[in-house]
Amino acid sequence: MSLLDQLLRKMPEVKVSDLHISANMPPLLRMNGFLNPLKMPALTPEKTEQMILEILTPQQKETFQKYWDLDFCYEIAGVGRFRANVLKQRQGVDAVFRYIPIAVPSAKDLGLNETIVSLAHLHQGLVLVTGPTRSGKTATLAALIQAVAETEPVHILTIEDPIEYVFPVGKALINQREVNKHTQSTAAALRAALREDPDIIMVGEMRDLETIQLAISAAETGHLVLSTLQTQSAHKTIDRIVDSFPANQAPQIRAMLSESLRGVISQQLLRRADRKGMVLATEILLATPSLSNLIRDGKTFQIPSVMQTSVSLGMRKMDDAISELLWSGVITKEEALRVAHIKKDIMDKPPEKRKVG
Repeated sequence: MSLLDQLLRKMPEVKVSDLHISANMPPLLRMNGFLNPLKMPALTPEKTEQMILEILTPQQKETFQKYWDLDFCYEIAGVGRFRANVLKQRQGVDAVFRYIPIAVPSAKDLGLNETIVSLAHLHQGLVLVTGPTRSGKTATLAALIQAVAETEPVHILTIEDPIEYVFPVGKALINQREVNKHTQSTAAALRAALREDPDIIMVGEMRDLETIQLAISAAETGHLVLSTLQTQSAHKTIDRIVDSFPANQAPQIRAMLSESLRGVISQQLLRRADRKGMVLATEILLATPSLSNLIRDGKTFQIPSVMQTSVSLGMRKMDDAISELLWSGVITKEEALRVAHIKKDIMDKPPEKRKVG
């Protein structure tokens, strides 16, 4: 067994999220958000290159030699899948491996409430899961897809780069397509999807203007579209989408988004006070007539106020989610202060004593 396979097999055992193989460094494991070097000699550039290239297929090697970057999934039977990125840097060839468990996480496992899960059972519209890198967006999307697949006889089409979670057989028909393996591009797969009779389309990430435009169009034409964006809050997600388009198209995109958007789940992973892993904090933005009007009129700066006054509808601001975790003892004061938007409000009052409305 190769050294790389040995290291990858250890990841689920010691509950780490990422493995870094870097030239002139020992292997590093990310645990609870921090990188920790293993107690072993630094890997030479020749060693890292040999370790990484030996697991690539001929086609993957060709792609890497051409572009010096490569995204792919590596699977070890009985252990899980690993989303990998290989890159060339100043000192040699490096790689990062993210562990993807065999079992698809459930909504309960992740701490997703009924409001969030209900968004996956809609029949039409756009639902977005947002957050920074390493915030668990992929796991949330997978849990939502799984919640539908277990209960509804629908056709679910996923477009991923690369495929991460592999869904088991359930009531739903699930077709998973991987970019550069089963389709030329995300945009090409989205265009073809409209002729493939899907009820739900899951796009791993809306990375470019064409993908965003096609996803919104698909949501407008009677499909439920689930996807992710790397944004820090629910209302900034809307700004990010609109700003992706030329300025002269902004009014049209705002109008389309105001009609198609059904919800935004903005999330981040926080370190638990007991040091036994991470816990999910979620902000929830739901489509309402007032939200649609704000999007259409370009007044997204007022969205936080609407969220504050719509708690009874299931909406929740990120600071409220953080405060609940703090006052229930799940996270520490230091962790809450690190991630909160309005730090004084978090520390002054527990959430049940806040004035809403």
